[in-house]
Amino acid sequence: MTRGQTYTLGVDCGGSGIKASVLDESGVLHAPPVRVRTPYPLPPGRLVDTIAALAADLPPAHRVTVGVPGMIRHGVVVATPHYVTRSGPRSAIVPELADAWRDCDVRALLEERLGLPTLVLNDAEVHGAGVVTGEGIELVLTLGTGLGAALFDRGDLAPHLELSHAPVRRGLTYDVYIGQVERRRLGSTLWSRRVQRVVEGLWPVVRWDRLYLGGGNAQNVTPAVLARLGERVTVVPNQAGIIGGVRAWALGTA
Repeated sequence: MTRGQTYTLGVDCGGSGIKASVLDESGVLHAPPVRVRTPYPLPPGRLVDTIAALAADLPPAHRVTVGVPGMIRHGVVVATPHYVTRSGPRSAIVPELADAWRDCDVRALLEERLGLPTLVLNDAEVHGAGVVTGEGIELVLTLGTGLGAALFDRGDLAPHLELSHAPVRRGLTYDVYIGQVERRRLGSTLWSRRVQRVVEGLWPVVRWDRLYLGGGNAQNVTPAVLARLGERVTVVPNQAGIIGGVRAWALGTA
């Protein structure tokens, strides 16, 4: 490690996997990312234990950035969709887990456990921090287990909106409509058309200068659909969910 550099432990927590790496100030990885399957059931303490175990297998860092699915405000979980369930996405909600996660100060728990300053944001917000240019209105949509969203205005993070839980058609939420289960059921071609309808439906709501499609399923959007979406829409690598851990500290998110 280079003296004088600030190293960041970036952790991307998803519904199916949790991955982490350590990055320098330029966002360069200083170790191959490590990944584990998201363990269920997952009370807050088990998530903290999982992140600590990943950190133990990586080089030391000076600070930590963690992206968590759901609505996060100032490091506190307002609501999280997956971690309150018995065995992961689409399984039954466990009331005790819902109570444990409600208003849980994850940032404080991690800072106590790791002994490092910690930033906890929605996972799509961390992803966005890794790709936005700071010019105009930029919307980030992450396509994975469900749908994640983050909105930036000239590089500053806007208040989080859980677009994923809004109804899109016939009682379905965005989370279900273009989530991983539907992609597997429909195949990438039909699923991509759904992504197109979602993007076109959000345009009059946001009127972005640039839209980024990220997350593990962004690579499955067909070239034909991407061509129809136009030049203001860009697919970005899923690795941004870790790289954004560095830039998040300087983009008006801390």
